[in-house]
Amino acid sequence: MGEPPARDPWTQLTGLTAARIALGRAGPALPTREVLALALAHAQARDAVHAPFDADAVARGLEALGHATVQVASAAPDRATYLRRPDLGRRLSGAGRETLERSGARGSDLVLVVADGLSSAAAHAHAVPLVAALAPYVDRAGWSLGPVVIATQARVALGDEIGERLGAGMVALLVGERPGLSSPDSLGIYLTHAPHVGRTDAERNCISNIRPEGLSYDEAAFKLAWHIAEARRLGLTGVGLKDESDLVSLTLESRDPLPPA
Repeated sequence: MGEPPARDPWTQLTGLTAARIALGRAGPALPTREVLALALAHAQARDAVHAPFDADAVARGLEALGHATVQVASAAPDRATYLRRPDLGRRLSGAGRETLERSGARGSDLVLVVADGLSSAAAHAHAVPLVAALAPYVDRAGWSLGPVVIATQARVALGDEIGERLGAGMVALLVGERPGLSSPDSLGIYLTHAPHVGRTDAERNCISNIRPEGLSYDEAAFKLAWHIAEARRLGLTGVGLKDESDLVSLTLESRDPLPPA
């Protein structure tokens, strides 16, 4: 009897990554199951982009945590325009500006913005538990927190105008990231010191891939708190602020990104 065929080493790696490897083949093509799986993943990514954002549901979740909320929209009047005109998603609508002015909230150390971005599914699933995970760090540091702003049809830079109009020392925008074919519900955080219209991406820090299969809520909150503390110490965010949060001990006894009081 002949030797059994050697096991394909690529097959073992499929349990370690969501990347599409070791798919096999049917003649010169992919197996039907893989073609269908790819079509499903593509459909889920498209759905994540186009699914309506339920800002009221997010507001209820945040208010249950004890946060005041304010709802605004960008200058993009609908989803189709938002996708075609990224520039409009970076500026508030006239009604949004008026809403922030009427809120009367100004001068806080930090404003959180929850935005739909390119995946409302990510904002629905992860924004509220992430804010809950961040709360102990905010309380311990004594940072003042403005009302959480919930933004529809929003791009990352919309946080700059929101933070500027609220006179915030810093803005952290929690936004649905561009869906991938294995991650339709990934949330990102963009932190900007002294936000104002005209800030560039080089002047903010990003924490990405927040979801159960990626960076956990506790890990993301830890990293965000570290970045906020360092940004306040250095007076900046962006390329001048390198992520060294992993150098802080992550043991349960000493897991603390904040400097001693």
